[in-house]
Amino acid sequence: MGTKRKLLTSLLAATTALSLAACSSGGSNAANNGNDAGNSASPSVSPSTTSSASSSPQAGSDQPAWQKDTSPITFDWYINFSWFNSKWGDDVVAKYVTKKTGVSINFIVPAGNETEKMNTMLASGSLPDFITIDAPNEAVKKMINGEMVLPLNELADQYDAYFYNVADPAKLGWFTQPDGNVYGYPNASSSPADYEKYGQNFTSNQTFEVRKDMYEAIGSPDMSTPEGFLNALQLAKEKFPEVDGQPLIPLGLHEFTDTGNYSLEDYLQNFLAIPRQKDGKLVDRKQDPEYLKWLKTLRKANEMGLLSKDIFIDKRPQMEEKIAQGRYFAMLYQRSDFATQNLSLYQEDPNKAYIAIDGPANSNHDQPTLAGPGISGWTVTLISKNVKDKERAIAFLSYLISEEGNKDLFLGEKGVTWDTIDGKDQFKPEVVELLNKDRTAFDQQYGASFKYWMLMDTNMNLQWAPPSVDPAKQMEDWTKGKSISMSEFDGLDPSPESKEGVANSKNLREWGKTLPQLLLAKSDEEFDNIFNKYLNGRTDVEAVDAARQAAYDANVQKLESLNK
Repeated sequence: MGTKRKLLTSLLAATTALSLAACSSGGSNAANNGNDAGNSASPSVSPSTTSSASSSPQAGSDQPAWQKDTSPITFDWYINFSWFNSKWGDDVVAKYVTKKTGVSINFIVPAGNETEKMNTMLASGSLPDFITIDAPNEAVKKMINGEMVLPLNELADQYDAYFYNVADPAKLGWFTQPDGNVYGYPNASSSPADYEKYGQNFTSNQTFEVRKDMYEAIGSPDMSTPEGFLNALQLAKEKFPEVDGQPLIPLGLHEFTDTGNYSLEDYLQNFLAIPRQKDGKLVDRKQDPEYLKWLKTLRKANEMGLLSKDIFIDKRPQMEEKIAQGRYFAMLYQRSDFATQNLSLYQEDPNKAYIAIDGPANSNHDQPTLAGPGISGWTVTLISKNVKDKERAIAFLSYLISEEGNKDLFLGEKGVTWDTIDGKDQFKPEVVELLNKDRTAFDQQYGASFKYWMLMDTNMNLQWAPPSVDPAKQMEDWTKGKSISMSEFDGLDPSPESKEGVANSKNLREWGKTLPQLLLAKSDEEFDNIFNKYLNGRTDVEAVDAARQAAYDANVQKLESLNK
């Protein structure tokens, strides 16, 4: 599955918890946003590894530690997503949580490139109190290996045994590191037990979307074949050369980064149902003939003038602005990342909104294998060794991952945002109405329903979530039955400080340079030359592959042990 980054105004606009959970599986690192690149927060150790985290739940306490001290305190909380722009304290939820726990939050967000900001903090050796970062990010292992973050289990042992009452043992087991400690706790995480309980309703965030009115105006063509795909883009450009005086962008993609593009790696590969392993051995999906055929289709699209230069340079804020203007005809894009914009389009005119349709498919037209929720989740939250108050920090984290904390952040304050109606704890009618009508206004006034998503339990929140409505519902429903767990492919990247990790990082950056060159190639022959140069220029491929295979084998064993 597939980032993430995801959320907030966009992620936030998704009102179905299960759909949000799939954000995680969309992502692996800045390039691949896919599980085949791994989840750096997941350990690559034998399932026999034991720790105080896995052995201490019996020592749990019935009294939440946060209740012992509710005096005012402000924690600095770093969010490794430049698009996150929320402040704490101006809405019902923030005011209620602060009144209840005494905790206020000062969110810190990178002004530009997240990797540069993270590297600067790592180099300084000083981190804010809390850190929330995409789980696959190699900086997670750097923080752990550099002893910059504290073991959550040791903090719980010393200050808050209640942690073991509310933490999911399967997630603690999954995130246990080789030293026996757990340093980060995930959001939007689904364990094997969660799949047994909720799996039939799990959805994915990975969708191929078209603007409904434009798509129908060109005859609702089949876009699952290369020929049909190119023809539809051409027809749309000819029929709708401009949108409100600005050029139509035939195809939208996630932003290009220094290591690749979400849309053109895992998303596309999952739509093509390209396997990640064969007979227990990992495969390089980039070399699959079906994948290369579709990359060449996109190269042809560029040759035909159907790839706007904007898609090579725009970042998420620019893309959100253009989505809100309805300037894209089609997109291979994480649906939760533009849910707010799509809701606005829908409110203006339902026919202008984007809908999910069958996108690129392999030659056999196999059903897509989209990333559903995984045990690694989307992000992990860690506590810095420099935290100003260890006891209050672990106590607040325990509160946030508990059912009480999740309910407070999702529903808000009883009598204000929610009440018990028809025997169910749910939003008051006027609150739901605003949620479905104007997500931005809802966030500003109430701050509920995943505005503060850092430690959300998307499965737990199902009991309070209102039914999805269009336009989000249509996209969610399209992914049902196509979403699968890919947890065994999380955490495959070798540690960034290791020889294999250094080589892997170098190879990822080389792919980031190569990918746009492939799309901009003047011919298929030039495409082949560029791709072969990339393959031949990779470093220590066998060693990297061996490390990833070992991590995969360990994951399979670990998941089997969690299922027992």
